[in-house]
Amino acid sequence: MSAPTRTQSPALRALTVQIVALAFIVLMQRIGVLSGLPLLALAALQGAIAAALAAALRAASWWLPIHLFFMPAIVLGAGLRLPNWVWASGAALLFLFYWTVFRTRVPLFLSNRQTVATLAEALPVGALRVLDIGSGTGSFVRHFARLRPESRVAGIEAAPGPAWIARWLARDQSNASLDRGDFFAADWAEFDVVYAFLSPAPMQAVWDKARAEMRPGSVLVSNSFAIPGVETDGVLEIEDRRKTRLYCYTIPADISPQGPRAPRIWPNRRPERKLRG
Repeated sequence: MSAPTRTQSPALRALTVQIVALAFIVLMQRIGVLSGLPLLALAALQGAIAAALAAALRAASWWLPIHLFFMPAIVLGAGLRLPNWVWASGAALLFLFYWTVFRTRVPLFLSNRQTVATLAEALPVGALRVLDIGSGTGSFVRHFARLRPESRVAGIEAAPGPAWIARWLARDQSNASLDRGDFFAADWAEFDVVYAFLSPAPMQAVWDKARAEMRPGSVLVSNSFAIPGVETDGVLEIEDRRKTRLYCYTIPADISPQGPRAPRIWPNRRPERKLRG
């Protein structure tokens, strides 16, 4: 059985890792090395091997607990003898909330209120058009819309479950709109600020689209994940438990690497220790 390669898609690589780890456990049991171990112990060992393989292949960190607990969860679940409708309901919920993760490599992240408040204060006074790409359940959109009622805030989320929840929670906010769709297919040209809390995987593509469509002087803000090889115009440091960092990139007037960068859209409204260029 061939080892997974980094050219495979993340989902196929994860499946291959699980199969390799399972095959190893089966082989070790058949030759007597693991004979006598209970099924749950074998499943836990398989999970540990799968997680170690994934780490060696430099899989995204959020894959590691999935590999670690996937097989033990199956074994434990099978022992509960639950009715079929419970399994079907669980599968449906996972599909509604996480089915896009395998394609986009973007898990569900939620922006806390302190992060939203810091960004809302840092941006200039006046009406802004703000887009949250990969908006999840709409936590950023709803809170920013409350803090900046003169602004219009939109969100786009691919997974149907979070998108439906977001739309229902924001139903009474006239300056907030949340839609389900592919944010790469949307037009970003009308927005002053595009906010992203995604993962390292799509950030280069996000930057390429921002440069191609957003107006000079508008801003791309990335929560926690810097764009590789691109200098920021400032980093907002959030005083929350996870020490969140917002990487801010002004869209330049000349998008060539030698071109001048446009001024930041925000004035110096926050102390220098909060916005570090």
